[in-house]
Amino acid sequence: MKRALLVIDYTNDFIADEGALTCGKPGQEIETALAGIAEEFIQNGDLTVFAVDFHKAGDPHHPETALYPPHNVEGTSGRELYGKLRDIYRQNKDHGHVLWMDKTRYSAFAGTNLEILLRERGISELHLTGVCTDICVLHTAVDAYNKGFKLVVHEKAAASFDQEGHSWALRHFKGSLNAEIN
Repeated sequence: MKRALLVIDYTNDFIADEGALTCGKPGQEIETALAGIAEEFIQNGDLTVFAVDFHKAGDPHHPETALYPPHNVEGTSGRELYGKLRDIYRQNKDHGHVLWMDKTRYSAFAGTNLEILLRERGISELHLTGVCTDICVLHTAVDAYNKGFKLVVHEKAAASFDQEGHSWALRHFKGSLNAEIN
């Protein structure tokens, strides 16, 4: 079974203490595990997609504008990958199996060519990591499930600012999406 790794929204704005919409310590605590998983996938030649939230400054039409302060704004350091993941991406971005993908909605599938990238490579198993477990990781997982992908969620490489939401999402992945929790 061919597999791919999705690293969802592991950016300065979502992870760093001074990030515009940070989940803080929970996100920072998964850095080592997430980096190890990313390095393993990259070394194996598996497709590794860094799916990164993208916003334009002051966009009045984006639904998140009413929900959250500006975050992951084009051209800001907040959109840069956080910590070790930034270095891993920079060192490997020229490999054909390491991709950056802008996303403008919670799900990495919404409005992107992610499904096409996966299907043309024959990938049937998706490994999900990143933040927030109960928002962007969750919405991506639901879409992946509905598209027929087998799901593996890496518990030690996913986090949220809301521990209750994180725990609920992990139960939902397993109980409702038949995901393997690793």
